[in-house]
Amino acid sequence: CSAQRLRTTASPKPASFEEQPMPLDNQQLLERFNARQAPTGILFGMKVLEVDNVAGRVRMSFEMDERFCNPRGTVQGGIVCAMLDDAAAIAGIVALGEPGFIASMEIKTSFLAAALPGTLYAEGRCLKMGRSSCFLEAELTDDKGKLLAKLSSSAIPVRSDQKPKLVEAKR
Repeated sequence: CSAQRLRTTASPKPASFEEQPMPLDNQQLLERFNARQAPTGILFGMKVLEVDNVAGRVRMSFEMDERFCNPRGTVQGGIVCAMLDDAAAIAGIVALGEPGFIASMEIKTSFLAAALPGTLYAEGRCLKMGRSSCFLEAELTDDKGKLLAKLSSSAIPVRSDQKPKLVEAKR
């Protein structure tokens, strides 16, 4: 599961990613998620395009090339699951609204059409955020809007000040 989170500490100087006080507005969240990412986000060419913290929704893009394909030439199913898991988890982090992580308990992915190399888009949504569990979903589409796969997830919102293992995104 994606392991991004935001830390709440007040600072008189401009805040870094980990030091930015919560709550953040949509633009601040967008900038933070694009500045530092989980290593898989860097590998998959992930970019957060839109954040809606009221709805608990994110829209993202991923750049897929032949490195992520099976012998048939389509994006391997495990990679599709990982992209959708990232989108759902980031939507959960947005909905959590405090420092923490989203730990997947169960995920189910339905593959509806082959994902081809190129730019793919994911929308992640938090359907319900509770104290001990949350329910998430995500959809993957191609550049024409064709639905390729859908994920549903049950997860645990982990409220924590643990520093995440994130990498600077160089764009």
